[in-house]
Order: sequence, then structure tokens, then C-alpha cells
Amino acid sequence: MSANNPSSTANISLRRIKAIITKESYQIVRDPSSILICFILPLVLLFLYGFGMSLDIKHLRIGLALEDTSPDAQSFAKALTNSEYFDVKIGRDRREFIHNILEGSIRGIVVVPAYFSNFRHRNTTIAPIQVIADGSEPNTANFVQNYVAGAWEDWLQQEKISNDLTGLPLINVLPRFWYNEELESSYFLLPGSLAIIMALIGTLLTSLVVAREWERGTMEALMSTPITIFELLIGKLIPYFILGMISMTLCVLILKFIYFIPQRGSWLALELVSACFLITALGLGLFISALTRNQFAAAQASMTAAFLPAYMLSGFIFEIASMPLPIQWLTYLMPARYLVTSLQTIFLVGDNWPLLFKNIFPMLIIGTLFFALTARISVKRLD
Repeated sequence: MSANNPSSTANISLRRIKAIITKESYQIVRDPSSILICFILPLVLLFLYGFGMSLDIKHLRIGLALEDTSPDAQSFAKALTNSEYFDVKIGRDRREFIHNILEGSIRGIVVVPAYFSNFRHRNTTIAPIQVIADGSEPNTANFVQNYVAGAWEDWLQQEKISNDLTGLPLINVLPRFWYNEELESSYFLLPGSLAIIMALIGTLLTSLVVAREWERGTMEALMSTPITIFELLIGKLIPYFILGMISMTLCVLILKFIYFIPQRGSWLALELVSACFLITALGLGLFISALTRNQFAAAQASMTAAFLPAYMLSGFIFEIASMPLPIQWLTYLMPARYLVTSLQTIFLVGDNWPLLFKNIFPMLIIGTLFFALTARISVKRLD
């Protein structure tokens, strides 16, 4: 039979909400899993993302087939060996490195042919060298090609300055990059990783904890009281929202003072977008717990519904513009997409409020939808 009068749902009791908040706060203190999810898990993930993930490839292992032993060839070889981007293994013939590239111990071969030194008389800057890259890893192959081309251009400039080579123009290019002047991949990867971490934390907090109450029978005890579904959801949300915001603040402090990620935007903007996203993540967790009512199923569903889409479809790693058009449309349903863009803007650009509001509204709409669905399926009855 029904455990409450439907007409009473319109009468919101602050006293009942306060009681649920107090009950949840005591449960958080007594339950070590909440502390583990909010404080230990973010530290582990930030450590992995900070030290284990980078798009800046250095010390590429290459083979250098030095078929020309002239001073010019030796000078160019020294330019490669002195570069921080290469770990060079020198040989006299390209065939010496075939086995190495097959087994993956090197990622490319740079061949300096026997006629290398004749380039001085050709009045051209076209490199008389051959670069063979391991195409089984396309990104690494592109790095090998581009890094060798850059090393060649730098060597030409040095030769022009020191030897005044005729016919070789001295071109001085001064590139300028906005927002991330040093092109450090960690400057946009680590702020983006906060979206992945908060998606996982927010969903796990409410999905596992509430599902545990269903398993232990305490949720049925709550349902038998005069509390309404709205009051129950609000009372469940507030303590975990505060806990999630504390976790978010801790993560930001780690980025600033351990990884030295610049923050050009304000704390107000950062906390605002984080709060809007956290409401969405907590709402998803409540929805999953109401559907599954089982901790194991809730954990599996949280990983599938929160972590994987946030990781793959948010623009954190994979560029959304390069995805197929139907997948691009699908990303608009992912709250993490909006948080990744907002965090990267706040950390690297500043308070671009038109862009931030453009991302805040979709997160609030998605979060409201999750709470509405949760309220609809959380029927108060005693089975």
C-alpha cells in the first residue's frame, strides 16, 4: 500500500530535509568508502594522469645510418644526438637497423647518404636525407618525421650562421602561441582530467551509497516515514554535493601547487561550473541506484554510464571535430563535454563568461532531467 499521501508531496518540510542531511552526514563519517571515493581515488587518478599521461614525446629511439663521414654529416649527426627529442643509435648502413625497427626497439631510421655533403653546391634547402618511420604507430611516426625535419631546419640555421653557406636563406621564424605558450600538453590534459575524475566520483558517491541502503533495508525504513520523494532526494544530494565540492577543491590545489598548472580564471567561475556538473553527476548516480538497488550493478553501471563516455566523448583525449558526425551529435548529451571545455578555458584563458554560460545551461538541463527521472521511478510503497 502507499506509504504517504500524494497530496503531502507539495508540502516541503525543512525539518525533514535537515533530518535526512544529518543522517547522511553521520553515514559519511562512519562509512570509509565515501572518504575513499572522495579523497583517495582522486589522488590516485591525478597521479596517473599527471605522471603517466603526456602528449609530449621525447627521447624517441631512432637509428642513424651515417653513410657519409664528412664533417657536414658528422655535424648533422651531432645535432640529432644532442637533441632531447632523440635517443640515437648510430650505424653505417640502414640494413643494420631493419631488425631493430621490426622488433620495435627503435621508431625510425634516419639515413644520411654518401652524397650528403654535396647539398652545399645545389643551392637548395631540401634535406638530402631519408627518414623511415614505423607506421604501426601513426602518431609516433608523425613525431619522428616532424622532429627530424625540425632538427634539419635548426642545423641549417646554425650552419648558415657559422659558415655563411651561400644560397641557403637565413629564415628566422618566431612562432607565438596563445594561452599555452610552451605547448605543454599537461596544461590542458590535467584540467580536462578533472572532468573525468568528478564524473566518476559524483556518480559513485550516490549510486553505491544509496544502493547499499537498498540492500541493507534502511531505504525501506525511510520510505515508510512521511518524507516525500523530493525531500529525500534533496536530503541525499546536499551532503554528497558538499563532499564532492571539497574533493574538487583539493584536486585544483594539487594541480596548482604540485603540477604547477596555471589558473588564469577566478575561483568563482571554477566553483560555479564544478557545482553545475557535480549536480549532474550526483543526479546520474541517484538514477542508477534507483534502477539497480544493488552495489555491484551500480558500480558496473556507473563505469559504463559515467566514466567511459566522459573519457571517450568529452574531448579530453580525442578531438570531437575529428569524430564522425553522428558521434559528434552524441557528445552534446555528455555533461563532461561541457565541463572539459569550461575547465580548460578557466585554467588557460580566463573568465570567458559567454562561453561558460553556454556550457553551464546544458549541464543544468541534463542534471534536472536525471532528478526528474529518479523522482518518477522512486515510488514510495512497501512491497
